[in-house]
Amino acid sequence: MKRSLIMLSALIALTACTSSSTGRKQVMLFSESELDTMGAASFEEMKKKTPISTDKATNDFVQCVAKSITQNVSKSVHKGDWEVIVFDSPQVNAFALPGGKIGVYTGILNVTENQDQLGAIIGHEVGHVIEHHSNERLSANKLQNMGMAAASTAVGMSDIENKDLWMAGLGLGIQYGVIMPYGRSHESEADIVGQDLMARSGFEPSASIQLWQNMAKLSKNSPAEFMSTHPSNETRIKQLTEHLPSSMALYQLGNRPSCVKPKVISTPKK
Repeated sequence: MKRSLIMLSALIALTACTSSSTGRKQVMLFSESELDTMGAASFEEMKKKTPISTDKATNDFVQCVAKSITQNVSKSVHKGDWEVIVFDSPQVNAFALPGGKIGVYTGILNVTENQDQLGAIIGHEVGHVIEHHSNERLSANKLQNMGMAAASTAVGMSDIENKDLWMAGLGLGIQYGVIMPYGRSHESEADIVGQDLMARSGFEPSASIQLWQNMAKLSKNSPAEFMSTHPSNETRIKQLTEHLPSSMALYQLGNRPSCVKPKVISTPKK
């Protein structure tokens, strides 16, 4: 088991040779072309399974905000045009995928009060792509599977009693000790990167704080933060408030977009 863990640690050391824009060390085992292919395939699958909004005013609003954001994203992240789809769903969610794909659910448009708050949402989601979080998550899962396989082999060769219980405990230790905090670090990083991106795009960066205050009103009976892949709303608000002076320095008041939110956003019932 010791030899297996040493080999796993060596693999991590060899691959942890890059850093995010915030200085966090990153482990990435997949190529960008692989991630782009996965992102495109997943997006096409979602387009087949989820209704797409045909409301012109809603689509114009989302496309306007998304274009304002993506034109300030480095071509090294995605060289071509970004594909933006509005999904007709009550889900309060949005996402961005490698390969220049953005999905916005109409449900979240009832939480975002204006273009600035939608800019915070899209900026956050694009922040995940900028920082290669999908690559990191897939790599973490791959390393987790390798580590569990090595540990399972080692335990199977030993005389330890209650082997199944040991393996279950090890799985929980990895899940709550590594994978979930890893997810929280991604979310916090995307919050900060997204706040800077929305500011450079002409959206009022303090709107990101107002957005999570809105989200907090919707969040009831949420799991404890240490058992969640996302920071608590209070943590996000605190971090964004602390970073606000830096984002305000990037805020381009003269480059302010004019994206008009429809007065009524119709969403299908759950």
